[in-house]
Amino acid sequence: MIQFRKYGKAPYNVTVIHGGPGAPGEMAPVARELSRNHGVLEPLQAESTLEGQLRELRSVLDENGNLPVILIGYSWGALLGFIFTARNQASVKKLILVSSGVFEERYAATITKTRFSRLEHRDRIALDSLLLTLNDPGGKDKNRIFQMAAEIIARADTCDPLPYKREVAEYQFDIYEKVWNDARKLRRRGDLMSMGTHIQCPVVAIHGDYDPHPADGVCQPLSRVIKNFKFILLEHCGHCPWIERAAKDRFYNILAEELRYDTAQV
Repeated sequence: MIQFRKYGKAPYNVTVIHGGPGAPGEMAPVARELSRNHGVLEPLQAESTLEGQLRELRSVLDENGNLPVILIGYSWGALLGFIFTARNQASVKKLILVSSGVFEERYAATITKTRFSRLEHRDRIALDSLLLTLNDPGGKDKNRIFQMAAEIIARADTCDPLPYKREVAEYQFDIYEKVWNDARKLRRRGDLMSMGTHIQCPVVAIHGDYDPHPADGVCQPLSRVIKNFKFILLEHCGHCPWIERAAKDRFYNILAEELRYDTAQV
């Protein structure tokens, strides 16, 4: 798999980071939209450890980005961008967190329960079976099972979606499992919050009010540790703002405003 994709023209001041882990390509619609006015990089994270993904991102930015860049991280990519920024402050001008994972373990307890409560009975039964297979060390064809589970979860994560096509290039369960285990350890130990004290650049979090990842799990922790922090709640919006009927335009308008000011200063 190629390491990254470019959109628009140089200089490449903006970088979008996909979620998952193990879901490369899903930020392509956002990258295309932003490329109307900006050069955009879309790294396709392929390393199977957190440290490997941090090195991978570092390499893409050093070799292709117009540093310092604006990082836009989605879901897991928001957490990766957060960790990267804490360690590489000179490389990041602004960090934008879109539908971020939560920053403290206590906020994670309700996510799965919320998702299951929104699904029809048939989907709940199917998802439960798929998750059992993924958690079984002897389970087979886990990339396909991972994709099937993700498609059901997407139905619970959206509020009122427009017609859309998921642009994940390849579902990679092995990467998801290994990288997320690394990240979960950091969250449980409180290391994520400690990292936040080192971030000096502006941080903007955009979150949907229908996202099963509770907004308080992003807003409350980061408000305590980041001096220059702004939180924006999107109404009638699930986990993927750019496909939501009521939130898509506002989401892109917010990004345009945040990018317009900062890229003008580069």
